[in-house]
Amino acid sequence: MDIFIQQLLNGLIVGSIYALIALGYTMVYGIMQLINFAHGEIVMIGAMVTITCINVLLGAGVQLPGPLLLLAGLAMAIPVSMLLGFTIERVAYRPLRRAPRLAPLITAIGVSIVLQQAAMLIWGRNYRPFPSILPTEVHEFFGAAITDLQIAIIILAFLLMAGLFFLIERTRLGRAMRATAQNPDVAGLMGVNINTVISLTFIIGSALGAVAGVMVAANYDQAHAYMGFMIGLKAFTAAVLGGIGNLGGAVIGGILLGIIESLGAGYLGDLTGGFLGSHYKDIFAFVVLIAVLIFRPSGLMGERVAERA
Repeated sequence: MDIFIQQLLNGLIVGSIYALIALGYTMVYGIMQLINFAHGEIVMIGAMVTITCINVLLGAGVQLPGPLLLLAGLAMAIPVSMLLGFTIERVAYRPLRRAPRLAPLITAIGVSIVLQQAAMLIWGRNYRPFPSILPTEVHEFFGAAITDLQIAIIILAFLLMAGLFFLIERTRLGRAMRATAQNPDVAGLMGVNINTVISLTFIIGSALGAVAGVMVAANYDQAHAYMGFMIGLKAFTAAVLGGIGNLGGAVIGGILLGIIESLGAGYLGDLTGGFLGSHYKDIFAFVVLIAVLIFRPSGLMGERVAERA
């Protein structure tokens, strides 16, 4: 039972991060019907910029508490990621907005590869350790262990998700985003600036991705130039699992995927008689993706997006 609770906690931690990233995918898809495969690389760049900024401050002899150093790193990473998201939309996607769907899809994959290679040139191929600046006190919860950092990850992720839901449902910008998702042409006739709404969608998603990237790096104590590919695919799987285009579905899908992956990693060795170990945990995300696409393509929330003329 202790192992089971530990895996549930691990799944909740990872799942909250997946959900945060999946929201970026589902917001863009809901408005543009586009899978932004470059989103995973924005997550990676957010993590790498934060690590670099913290290391620069530490190298300069800046004496600040760990949380303040982390905030300083985020203060640099979030604007960089937001600017990157805006640039990607403006340069790579906007000219293809009326093109056949295959064109922006291929462009998204190409942008992802370009960003990955650029990160490799800047930061190299090696893993970058996350600076040891945060408290690591361990708490016991029904026999399972959870650290202060992991508690903070869960709380911050849910606060950010709640803030996004409030933005979408209760603000003027949120109404404009929902109108654009429903019918961009009619929204434009009603005075909504479609280009601005789409750009802000990318900017908001990129900001959430930057925070999620820092969560990943802090939780695993490292980051590298290729981390965005796998975590991006898993977050995309979470969005599909919950029902891509549905914000609530992205959250539910992310948490469920995290729990499935964690439980699978914990019991995979026992289930296969030791043939497969926990390092094969990544297969669960793709098994879930295949199963959802076969048996319930609309996802758990069941939202079907109508074809636009």
